[in-house]
Amino acid sequence: MNTPRTPGTPGAPDTEERLQEALEALAGGVHAAPDAYRTARGGWLRRERRRRLVLAVLVTVVFVLATLIGLWVLNQAPTGRGTVFGDGHGGGRPTAAGR
Repeated sequence: MNTPRTPGTPGAPDTEERLQEALEALAGGVHAAPDAYRTARGGWLRRERRRRLVLAVLVTVVFVLATLIGLWVLNQAPTGRGTVFGDGHGGGRPTAAGR
């Protein structure tokens, strides 16, 4: 099961050590600008505000369109009295059983 690893194979102990040393040397040479986080955070907040504004405008447009379509549909309804209010032919108020 445990096969001995030769120094040239990936995953050998010396390969891991060399990789770790190389990455430490690379990371040691990286120096961030003093205000890099503040600049990046400002960009994130700006994009978040823009997303919220776009969402608010979209919700408002959908609401206004739904309201206008609803009013237009109601305006297209026939102007005569509908079956809800009755027209004298069996509609209207129900009468008492004894009258």
